[in-house]
Amino acid sequence: MTAAPGTVVVTGAGLALPGADTPDALLRAPAPAAGPFDTAPRIGHRGHRYKDRATRLALCAALDALRDAALVTGEDAALAVPGVTVGVVGSSNLGNLDTACLTAATIAEESACGLSPMSLPNASSNVIASWVAIRHGLRGPNLMLCNGPTSGLDALHWGATLVSAGRVRRAVVVGVETHNPVVEDLTGAPAAELLDGAAAVVVEDARWARERGARAAAVLGPYERRSGLGPCVAALLPQGPPPGIWFTPERHEEPADAGGPVPATVPRHDLSRAFGRASGALGVLQCAAAVGWLAAGGSGDALLTCGDDTADAVAGLLLRPVTGRGPGPGAPCAVSSVTSAISASSAMESP
Repeated sequence: MTAAPGTVVVTGAGLALPGADTPDALLRAPAPAAGPFDTAPRIGHRGHRYKDRATRLALCAALDALRDAALVTGEDAALAVPGVTVGVVGSSNLGNLDTACLTAATIAEESACGLSPMSLPNASSNVIASWVAIRHGLRGPNLMLCNGPTSGLDALHWGATLVSAGRVRRAVVVGVETHNPVVEDLTGAPAAELLDGAAAVVVEDARWARERGARAAAVLGPYERRSGLGPCVAALLPQGPPPGIWFTPERHEEPADAGGPVPATVPRHDLSRAFGRASGALGVLQCAAAVGWLAAGGSGDALLTCGDDTADAVAGLLLRPVTGRGPGPGAPCAVSSVTSAISASSAMESP
């Protein structure tokens, strides 16, 4: 069975991580890496000019995802679809924290006269999503989320909502975090415990993916955001079979009485233990890993969760095999009739 009309599917995934080149590699212990991920071979020296580390990592992962989705072609990564059909949603809580803090320190010590006009735009939190759009000419809606532990899954939800509301036909969702002395100081965590990398996925309306001959790797199922892990999982899995795999919140600890929200027989996977605390990038990283799990023969739904009972909220998302059941009630593609009517009034360009 193929994805039904109106379904939002994943058609591409990309990574910029040391020790993991493909989504299925996220399920294994990372290969020993000689050092941090080298962004130069993928985006070239021109792509580095006046960009901070987080933006460069995001550009690498986004390019990888766009290639995987067959949305860019050739050595120059030319866009194969009209730019207005593609939106961008970014997620990062700490990505440009160093730039923002150094900018503030420079103003305090030297006044605004000490700032470089070329580096100042990097102090804006939306610089990551903006550069991804500028680099590839993606002229659809452009959003940047800095939303705490749930940010990555929230970004996937909003990317899918843009698609299913008809604002765009597809969206690049990218999550990125990096470590540096500023991040280490403010988080109180050493560099070895923090992610330095990015993940990106392309979410697309199944109709448009099918029309251009793209391969759907997974179906986006229901999304929930609740005040605790238990209520969030219960809302996603009210009845029916348990998931095939559970991507847990970072550093999740099972209760001593084994009375957790997911049956003990379901395999667990905590990506933060292998790649570092991922903050706003975790949800997108989990989505890429779930795509790799499904491609490797994973059976059933993949449950993605970010945030825990110590955070202000928990977000959850089900990623389903393309040959499985449709998204069902509560899926991101089930938007209100009001939203649909507003979107329908906006003229969509021809394919």
